[in-house]
Amino acid sequence: MATVLTKGGSPPSKTTSPPSADGTNSPTESKGSNINVSSETLSSIPPLGVAVAERRFWFQRAKSYDPTAIATQVSVFDDPDTAEKYQPRPDWENIDRFDPLERWTWGEEHRLIRKIDWRIMVWACIMFMALELDRANIGQALTDNFLGDLHMTTNDYNLGNSIFKLAFLCAELPSQLVSKWMGPDRWIPSQMVLWSIVATAQFWLQRRTSFLACRALLGILQGGFIPDVILYLSYFYKHHELSLRLGFFWTAMSIADIASALLAYGLLHMRGVQGHAGWRWLFLIEGLMTLVIGIFAFVLMPAGPCHTASWFRGKNGWFSEKEEKIIVNRVIREDPSKSDMHNREPITPRLLWQSLKDFDLWPIYILGLVFQMPMTPIAQYLTLTLKGLHFDTFQANLLTIPYTVVHMITMLGITYLGEIFNELTLIAASGQVWALPFLIYLNSVDTAGVNRWVIYAVTTLLLGYPNAHPIQVGWNSRNSNTVRSRTVSAACYNMFVQAGGIVSSNIYRKDDAPLYRRANKQLLAICCMNIVLYVLVKAYYMFRNKQKARKWEAMTTEERLEYLANTTDKGNKRLDFRFQH
Repeated sequence: MATVLTKGGSPPSKTTSPPSADGTNSPTESKGSNINVSSETLSSIPPLGVAVAERRFWFQRAKSYDPTAIATQVSVFDDPDTAEKYQPRPDWENIDRFDPLERWTWGEEHRLIRKIDWRIMVWACIMFMALELDRANIGQALTDNFLGDLHMTTNDYNLGNSIFKLAFLCAELPSQLVSKWMGPDRWIPSQMVLWSIVATAQFWLQRRTSFLACRALLGILQGGFIPDVILYLSYFYKHHELSLRLGFFWTAMSIADIASALLAYGLLHMRGVQGHAGWRWLFLIEGLMTLVIGIFAFVLMPAGPCHTASWFRGKNGWFSEKEEKIIVNRVIREDPSKSDMHNREPITPRLLWQSLKDFDLWPIYILGLVFQMPMTPIAQYLTLTLKGLHFDTFQANLLTIPYTVVHMITMLGITYLGEIFNELTLIAASGQVWALPFLIYLNSVDTAGVNRWVIYAVTTLLLGYPNAHPIQVGWNSRNSNTVRSRTVSAACYNMFVQAGGIVSSNIYRKDDAPLYRRANKQLLAICCMNIVLYVLVKAYYMFRNKQKARKWEAMTTEERLEYLANTTDKGNKRLDFRFQH
């Protein structure tokens, strides 16, 4: 049974101001509160933790770190007036573990986070690696005369990539809506099993039509997987924790790219086995690997932190009652909006429309459209470029590994920096600044006359850019501020990313081959445009926060409570919410 603070029984000496720029609630002295508090009542309320700036990562913890100190921080649930306004709905799936009086230590919290990482995050990364294997192995297949065997050209390959990304894009939102209705613990494994069947069937590809059909089916079935997983992870993690783990999530994709190159080195040597090309065995074996992972996902994905018990996971589940309370209360105290929908509640057309017209999230969507464009065409054509530089099939696959390793390191690095310095926009823009000098080089020299190892080094460093994708996905989630909006915005953001991929797939054209001088000029122009866009996005969110702060600060304490009780503003339109940037 959930505990509710009321005016007659609990009482704080403080009330809560709107979130600060970093999304945390800062306590201010209560004014005009007429709560009747007795000394007996006060003594029955467990003390909260000291209001300190949380050390978010292990290397930030000072020598004075005390694992036995109370970690529970002040929230809206500690004031009876505001607690009533933010009370979770009675059918919320975690309501039995919600308790504003629950307290825990930093040691308990950090141990539990590590446990969640092993139980939830590691498996999410494994599933993402399976997705990446099945959508990216087309690059390895290219080096094994894939286009020649199917009597296709590079333009046909571009068309296949465009169809895949268009289908992926179109499936994003419907998939997210199905996931919200069924629950991601049911829908994600179903997706994986379905697309693994299509991935395996690529063994029997014949000519252009079957290639395009398979790319379309893979896009439809894989679309929505990423936002589905992100929504699922948000049930277990606080905002800054999720951003960092999304960095590891996309690192798993890079690890899958490395594994894919190594697997391709072995599997492509199977050319001639049973009279089939090596790329056919590549699709077959990697598709079957995904099928196995998809089947295990049905039993390794609990519905939520309070529903881990099952025949496979054990009758007592993965977490004790105390741990379940910590997971639920630490997440909900940071973001009360996470209790405004049940995890198997469908989104109605009205709620969908409200989310789609949320103009405050469109700046992030626009960044999602363009931020990878300067690098994507070069990455897509890397194996063909290496073949053109007279590296053989197996060398071309192995030479993709170094840039992937650099990319992993830089991506994790900026994800950490974004949280440490609480600066999302400018650190996200660092990827564009990184790519700029390399794009200038490619536009300034005659690449046909440059040593092939120099071209390889420049390309490797360019593609090792710090990718802002984890930062921007977490940023989009934070600025949504409701489960409904977070569900739709995650899909919308990824749709814009896929749309950017469609555009990118058509920048390198056959009539511009093999040096792609026209295309490289376009990539340089887009990179410069992106740097300006990031600055404009930061300016927009600063402006919106000032607008909200001006109205909020003009209210008295009583007017603020009246606003919280009766406002029709939802999500990020509330005056007590501040956009992060």
